[in-house]
Amino acid sequence: MSCKKYRTLFSGLLIGWMPVCLAEVEKQTLNALSYGNMLNWLVGLLLVLGVFFLCVWSMRKVNGLVVNNADKMRVVGGLSLGMREKVVLLQVGKKQLLLGVTPGRIDTLHVLEGEDCLNTEIPQVNIAESGFAKHLLQAIQARKGRADAQ
Repeated sequence: MSCKKYRTLFSGLLIGWMPVCLAEVEKQTLNALSYGNMLNWLVGLLLVLGVFFLCVWSMRKVNGLVVNNADKMRVVGGLSLGMREKVVLLQVGKKQLLLGVTPGRIDTLHVLEGEDCLNTEIPQVNIAESGFAKHLLQAIQARKGRADAQ
């Protein structure tokens, strides 16, 4: 049989089955929406949302845990070499690793140990001295001053 005959046969089967399908649809009755149905849907929805928020909350708690020795590893600095390439200086214990980072891989370029390390002190950033923190404190104090004046 040719392709045209298959299409004709297939079309005939579809047209032949259409009244049967429509008859099945007409036999189904619609149930009226009652308060019981709405209550079941609402309880189910609240249950699903509760499980979802419980999972989100638990993931936040798990991600907040500190892994042992995680405080001994930090990024000292980095330099962008292009749109997708970087050089990163990573402090691990008493060693520093110079890493080449691309989207497809990370390569160790050089390992610095002992006195060869570039930056050994941990920078202490005072949050109150940063520019954003100063502006935020000024805005809060200004708002408190306006609220006290009223």
